[in-house]
Amino acid sequence: MNTNIQKKCLLLGDYTHPKFHPLQGVDAQISHILNDVMTVQCSENKNMLLTSNIKQFDLCISYLDLWDEKVSPRQTADLLSYVSQGGGLFVIHNGISLEDRFELAQLIGGKFNGHPPYQSLSFRATGNDHVITEGIQPFELEEEPYQFEFDPFTEKQVLLEYQMDDEWYPAAWSLTYGLGRVTFLMPGHHVPTFNQPEIRQLILQAAQWTAR
Repeated sequence: MNTNIQKKCLLLGDYTHPKFHPLQGVDAQISHILNDVMTVQCSENKNMLLTSNIKQFDLCISYLDLWDEKVSPRQTADLLSYVSQGGGLFVIHNGISLEDRFELAQLIGGKFNGHPPYQSLSFRATGNDHVITEGIQPFELEEEPYQFEFDPFTEKQVLLEYQMDDEWYPAAWSLTYGLGRVTFLMPGHHVPTFNQPEIRQLILQAAQWTAR
């Protein structure tokens, strides 16, 4: 791809009928965070996942709130093809609801396994050397403590953890899939999360790494 042309990002979420996590407000935050490195196009049209539409983007960010529905087999196949051929998929918080298709659960590297109540959590980088967590210091954040069942076939690198009841749980990871890259970031429940300086830095660095 021509590095002289600004990269393009597709941000997918739900404006009309979100179950828990509307894209309104979050879209402006993410667009602002990425403003200097890529243009962001926001949509709730899941047909943007079709090859004819998604191929123009260097990165797809999923903030989809699909707890009661699935993307179609064609949308699934084209997203898998997009990433395996070199595209980037960055999944934030509820965007992991794509995992209702087992193929996409494997692409992301894990499945959502429920969460205890929204609460104050301590976060830390794992110490794994990665550009996504470069410069990230420990921080506190009110969040939904999502928990996960990891896919055993995917080689992933856990980059961020959160503490709850004296145990540490994965809060972000990255992996490669074919020629493409995938990143998951657990924090992202609502707009205040995106005001946190460390979250803004993580989103910026994750987007840049995932989009190459």
